[in-house]
Amino acid sequence: MGRRKNQARPAGSDSWNPVADWYTGWVGAEGSEHHRRVAIPALLELLLPARGEQVLDVGCGPGVLAPHVAGAGARYTGVDASRRLLEFARRHHAAHGRFVQGDATKLQEIGELQAGAFDAAVFLLSIQDIDPLEDALAAAAWAVRPGGRVVLLMTHPCFRIPRQSGWGWDRQRKLQYRRVDRYLTRLAVPMKSYGAARHGFTRSYHRPLGAYVNGLAACGLRVDGIHEIPTHKSPEPGPHARAERLATREIPLFLGLRAVKEEGR
Repeated sequence: MGRRKNQARPAGSDSWNPVADWYTGWVGAEGSEHHRRVAIPALLELLLPARGEQVLDVGCGPGVLAPHVAGAGARYTGVDASRRLLEFARRHHAAHGRFVQGDATKLQEIGELQAGAFDAAVFLLSIQDIDPLEDALAAAAWAVRPGGRVVLLMTHPCFRIPRQSGWGWDRQRKLQYRRVDRYLTRLAVPMKSYGAARHGFTRSYHRPLGAYVNGLAACGLRVDGIHEIPTHKSPEPGPHARAERLATREIPLFLGLRAVKEEGR
């Protein structure tokens, strides 16, 4: 689904490098289909980058957001813990901005970054792959100026819980429904292995929606925009196509949150 499974580790960590070739081969320089058609447009709608603004992309991976930010006339900085993903990003997007290596939860320790230097910080399909959440949000709040904004774009935590949710079919009512087995409990879910010889694996962190809203508020970040986004894909032809189409239109795939940093914080 285009999500980046990026575990938070100290700067210089090789924790995600084993799956970097798999990921960049799948996503490419422009992003997956979900990136291009859904996630990036939704994030830009919340971000509204303006000419001359400084934008920090946290957990930037291969840098697929860079040309879009640069195209709006804003100045792009991407940060990621994976050396190999940054190599790919620089190879394809160096003309669109700069890329620095570091821990998403410890932006304060990255020498190339300064407190309050950014008009906005964004997490494009990376926040659910970074832990601890509260440290990542505090680091983003540190990086943006008062009045600046933080934008999160993630798979919807209410409906898309790794290994704890899925689609079901009600034969009697002839409808497709979304089954949610667990929601309130925070989970660290190991995902299947990727990369050469299947040596690399990723981890996805589920938290309920309240953890994100309350975590932002604790950092002086006031939520002022919410965008719930369904998938763009149409179901395959078949006897359940109409029900599947209705379900995918009604139950969102992605959630976008925008928060503004309060003055004096």
